[in-house]
Amino acid sequence: MATATTALCLLASAALAGCGGGGTGEDRSAGDILDEANARMRKLDSVTVDITNRTTSSGTVTSHLETDLDGRCRSRTTWSKGGTLEQIRVDETDYVRPDRAYLRKWKNKPGVTGEQRLWVKTPVKQAAAGGGLTSCERPFDSFGTAKKGGSARVGDTEALELIVTDKADKAGTYTFYVAREGEPYLLKTVYKSAAQRTTTSFSGFDEPLNVRAPKPDEVLSTGG
Repeated sequence: MATATTALCLLASAALAGCGGGGTGEDRSAGDILDEANARMRKLDSVTVDITNRTTSSGTVTSHLETDLDGRCRSRTTWSKGGTLEQIRVDETDYVRPDRAYLRKWKNKPGVTGEQRLWVKTPVKQAAAGGGLTSCERPFDSFGTAKKGGSARVGDTEALELIVTDKADKAGTYTFYVAREGEPYLLKTVYKSAAQRTTTSFSGFDEPLNVRAPKPDEVLSTGG
């Protein structure tokens, strides 16, 4: 789990690292488009992020995240080798709900027979690195060297491809898809290497975010 989760987290950060250009003109450099899109994405009040990370060694990890890019978010992460983990983060508190397969495989609890219907409450500061939990924040920072690609469509939206390479990762390349008209939203990123493919899609820009803590009777009592 650690390898797949760490790769997912790292690529989530990298794949979210910007792209650009509302009204992308032919006279603008790829780097300028990246910077403009990064700036716009950082100003969002909310966004939905869907990530699919496939590796040759660890299978597939998918995640769905709705976030205000600050302290409130809700996510669901699923591993193809077994297990689903749900999380609600409200400021300094996490509410976590693993399913039976997750507890059996990743937490080494083979005797678990029932589904976990209650949420476990825990402070955010106790979240372990590589433990599968998601941060609400996203960096949206440019990196590497960008060049323009061709035109594409992401859903119903016309997009410009930007190809990014990075000296820190000589084995892989990133393709960023940026809205051509209207707001310069980053619509999708795709990372490819011989051993890995990660697709990150963005939607729900500035849509109302309904993230709240579970009801008290839905939270497991830990006696403290």
